[in-house]
Amino acid sequence: MNDLLQLRSIFDFDSKTKKLKDLNSLISDKDFWSSNKDAKNITKEASSIEKVISLLNKLENDLNDLNELIELSKDEVSELEQVKIQIKDFETKLEVLEEESLFNGEYDNLSAVLNINAGAGGVDAHDWADILFRMYTRFLDNENMDYEIEEISSGEEAGLKSASIRVNSYRAYGLLESERGVHRLVRISPFDSNKRRHTSFAGIDVVPLIENSDEVNIKDDEIRVDVYRSSGAGGQHVNTTDSAVRITHIPTGIVVACQAERSQLQNKVRALDLLKSKITLLEREEQLKKLDDIRGEQVEAGWGRQIRSYVMQPYQQVKDARTSIEVGNIQSVLDGDISIFIKEYLKWRRQGLND
Repeated sequence: MNDLLQLRSIFDFDSKTKKLKDLNSLISDKDFWSSNKDAKNITKEASSIEKVISLLNKLENDLNDLNELIELSKDEVSELEQVKIQIKDFETKLEVLEEESLFNGEYDNLSAVLNINAGAGGVDAHDWADILFRMYTRFLDNENMDYEIEEISSGEEAGLKSASIRVNSYRAYGLLESERGVHRLVRISPFDSNKRRHTSFAGIDVVPLIENSDEVNIKDDEIRVDVYRSSGAGGQHVNTTDSAVRITHIPTGIVVACQAERSQLQNKVRALDLLKSKITLLEREEQLKKLDDIRGEQVEAGWGRQIRSYVMQPYQQVKDARTSIEVGNIQSVLDGDISIFIKEYLKWRRQGLND
């Protein structure tokens, strides 16, 4: 129990208190809501920090009360039941703090763009990309996270070749980073008249929308801008005009696209913002000389590269290769219930950072 007396140090109480003070000062400014495009996320961050500070204060008080009860229970057996209740309540509050402490990455609190690209597997891979698109939008809807479809490209026969989802919510990157990598599907193909089992792959990339990326200077002769007609289904979240924009950064080979807006100019501005974030990431990766710390190894979506496998036949199971977490209800996962994979990944990531 003595170790728990160091809760303020473990959860960086002083730093959080200063951060909350700075955020509240920003929020109290009369022009806050009109001058901050991220005002909603800033208030969410302040609320999250305030919750942690409040819990830390309550835990310290509970710990003092618990110590007193334990002393009393040595003489009064009747106090033992109350001690058990207090311990359970203490553990519940500690679990909430534990979850908060998982979001300790440099970019965890930022908005993000999630990219889906069909990999090996032909039309089945395109269909698999479409299934993943549905899974992620269901997850975002369930979490009440704001998002827009930046770009979507349909497959020739079915499904999607690619899609980009911009998630404008607090901790979008922290929640979605776990999804970066190759996702593998094993099932009886609905496109095979012989009903054979097929394996399909799709690659997921997640990019944090880094603040101050405007500092990146991109020259006109370093990019190629292509305009094309939007394609694919996206319901209310996607624009279907001929104003879609794709930008290729020639020096790095980075490609970004946007079709969310009706204006070609607006789509170009948004695509450039994403490009700047990607270049900022790349520059920081090169400076740190540790690519895995931020984006992970970029690999081809194919055999032996998967971070998670979804098996429909001959049995049903979703298994994460990094955390070894397994879920038998594959339909629930494909309906957007991926929270267990996110939480266990964050624990796995923290362990890796501490090793």
